[in-house]
Amino acid sequence: MSAEHLDALIGKLDLAQKVRLLTGGAFWSTHAEPAIGLGEMALADGPSGVRGVVWDDGDPSVCLPSPTAIAASWDVDMATRMGGILAAEARRKGVHVVLAPTVNLHRSPLGGRHFECWSEDPLLTARMAAGVVRSLQDDGVAATVKHYVANDAETDRRHVDVRVDERTLREVYLAPFEYLVRDAGAWMVMAAYNSVNGATMTEHDLLTDPLRSAWGFDGAVVSDWRAARTTVAAGRAGLDLAMPGPDGPWGAALEDAVRSGEVDEAHVDAKVRNLLCLAVRVGALAPLGGDPFPRQPLASTVSADGAEVRAAARDGMVLVRNDGPLLPVDPAALRKVAVIGELAADPRIQGGGSAQVRPVYTVSILDGLRAALDGVAEVSHVDGCHLDDGLPDIPASRMDHSGDADGCGDAGDAGPVRLRWLRADGTLIHEERRTSARLTRWATDVPPGASAVEMSATFVPDRSGSWHVGFTGAGTFVFTVDGDVVLDGAVNPEHDDGALQMLGPPHWYTPMELVADRPAELFLRHRVGGLGVAIGLGVRPPRRSAEEELAAAAEAARTADLTVVVVGTSEQVESEGYDRRDLRLPGRQDELVRRVAAENPRTVVVVNSGSPVELPWRNDVPSILLGWFGGQEMGHAVADIVLGAAEPGGRLPTTWPDRLDDVPVSETTPVDGRLEYDEGLHIGYRAWLRSGSSPAYPFGHGLGYTSWELTELGVAPDIDADIDADADADAYDAAAVVTVGVRNTGERHGKQVVQVYLARPSSTVDRPVRWLAGFAVVRAEAGEMSTVEVTLPRRAFAHWDVEHHRWTVEPGRFDVLVGFSATDIHRTTAISLSTARADVRPRDK
Repeated sequence: MSAEHLDALIGKLDLAQKVRLLTGGAFWSTHAEPAIGLGEMALADGPSGVRGVVWDDGDPSVCLPSPTAIAASWDVDMATRMGGILAAEARRKGVHVVLAPTVNLHRSPLGGRHFECWSEDPLLTARMAAGVVRSLQDDGVAATVKHYVANDAETDRRHVDVRVDERTLREVYLAPFEYLVRDAGAWMVMAAYNSVNGATMTEHDLLTDPLRSAWGFDGAVVSDWRAARTTVAAGRAGLDLAMPGPDGPWGAALEDAVRSGEVDEAHVDAKVRNLLCLAVRVGALAPLGGDPFPRQPLASTVSADGAEVRAAARDGMVLVRNDGPLLPVDPAALRKVAVIGELAADPRIQGGGSAQVRPVYTVSILDGLRAALDGVAEVSHVDGCHLDDGLPDIPASRMDHSGDADGCGDAGDAGPVRLRWLRADGTLIHEERRTSARLTRWATDVPPGASAVEMSATFVPDRSGSWHVGFTGAGTFVFTVDGDVVLDGAVNPEHDDGALQMLGPPHWYTPMELVADRPAELFLRHRVGGLGVAIGLGVRPPRRSAEEELAAAAEAARTADLTVVVVGTSEQVESEGYDRRDLRLPGRQDELVRRVAAENPRTVVVVNSGSPVELPWRNDVPSILLGWFGGQEMGHAVADIVLGAAEPGGRLPTTWPDRLDDVPVSETTPVDGRLEYDEGLHIGYRAWLRSGSSPAYPFGHGLGYTSWELTELGVAPDIDADIDADADADAYDAAAVVTVGVRNTGERHGKQVVQVYLARPSSTVDRPVRWLAGFAVVRAEAGEMSTVEVTLPRRAFAHWDVEHHRWTVEPGRFDVLVGFSATDIHRTTAISLSTARADVRPRDK
């Protein structure tokens, strides 16, 4: 649709109609405007799945591995396939815009939202996220690149002022956004909550320059939810859409500001034009007025057995230690396998916060190993220790499905959980039946006039003893068990942020003696208010003491042929809304690993976390597999790797420290409202190399089940003669192509990631010791020789000139270092650049 046509459509709207389009029509959707053939556009969170505009178990979502897991594959094609799944899910759920990918960086391992971001390196982040952006948009679903910019921690995220110098901002934090706009063509960018150098991002000049001016962004800028705070400043800035709606700082106030001359109506027209352009791209605007295109679902790219998600989980899992080697284990050699850990039976497949979805199903690590060893070996399970991670939902298998919760038997098989919405006078508005005892409804999805909601279910315990019985939610409640009032009062939220109260509500419970197979009627009444309703009924079965659990784990390990211990974080550790206080595993998990390893030398530890944790026992166990938050097929993927059906394909996308005290850059807490990025360019592996200290496992590290060697290295230049004339032009075109020979010297098929770094041995500007400039995945059979070409873009050689505010290339020699991690370098050559020409002078290491 031409610019002239869009302008003609805008000309049909009066000021009130135009301003109305600039604020959401509901919590997850925009306004329609029938006068110009504009339909609503639905927006929904990613990136591990597409939740949809209603968060409900009746419409579950495919749950992918976390972005850290996908990034660990270092495989852009894999990221592209995951983007295709997100697109199919979005179209199935009627979603036009997916709020992903998150391309903030792993500046500190304490970042609470670390799992939702990709990497500590801007190039790896950009390249992997671009696969998601392109595949989403190829299928007519807008990607939203977020959170623009420097939203790399969660502490005081709404008000923190990030202080970062111009060069660091350009070369590090803006770099992934630039690539995704200029090279991948992103259709939407989300402005973050935080400020940068004194200006809040929804009002920042960065929304115009470089986003639109230098990068040529022609999409729409949306605020993070409730990040838009002002009428005039935001109205003059490059923000196009304030979410959520229908309330916000614009509306009638922006109309008044235009009429008074405080905001030029041309700003409003530009914002509307950007939204209409987005609507054209996602099929929400009719070509010549009238009704928008009908939006047809895409055929699902996920098979019934979840093979695609399973493969992605395997390809991102990182084997960081394999002494012996212990892995892979021959299933035929096993008779008894002990699986230990609370997370083995109930793994974390996704992180907390807005990235969460209701999964279609979850394959636990225990289930995966039992399925793989069915008829081959006995697989036992012991918790070993407890994480005290909230209150589990009532299992559907332990709810009475014979009738409705009050015993009338009039619900048939509609679901064992009854939900009733009530007016202030207690009269019924609406009643529904559910299969799950958890409910999340944003205010716009709550029945009009509802003052309270009641949830009830019949729980049938499978054992006698002291159960924890309770609910999730913040606000005012009445909770009864078998008609007896257990609580009548308020449960205070853990966070001031209303959205986080919805996404991660607090848990309340009390111990109660229950008898096996004797039904217990659970009833919850909640006063409706705020952003919506987030409640649930939950139970936790009786437990052994901590010492009894540890002793049981040690005994199980003592008699097993193989022990698999699963340790990891809880939702109280890794989630949107708050940063981590330390990197320690919660509970007594470190002690658990040591006790088990002392009893059985054939111990595999699977780490179920989305980001780095301290592993103080890492040299005391033979094998450590980082499983990340592995998505709904996590259990099958772990079984495939442990038993050798597939090898772990991952390489670390972020450095794993030995101890938090060793981390060069770790601060996430503002001082006097400011968070200083004093380290400049040197984050992640760059900071480690600069410090001279060694982490537990370096960036890019990962082991497989075969061995590799680099056999040859060559570099071909492809640089314009006058390289410095305009270093920003064609920034992602090839400056040089590195050709690498790679041989699989082992005895089985495998995967390797060839990593190419640049270094500037003598420079007039501050440089990292080395920085990632390109990479390529190699898959080869035993003994097979492969040749890969790694393109080094012009931008890899450039730096930001703060004096002239432009990209430039410093003449001289750049070392080209090729290897299998940031510290495992196998071959070296060099490229000499001048402003007149580029000479290539290879030199073997």
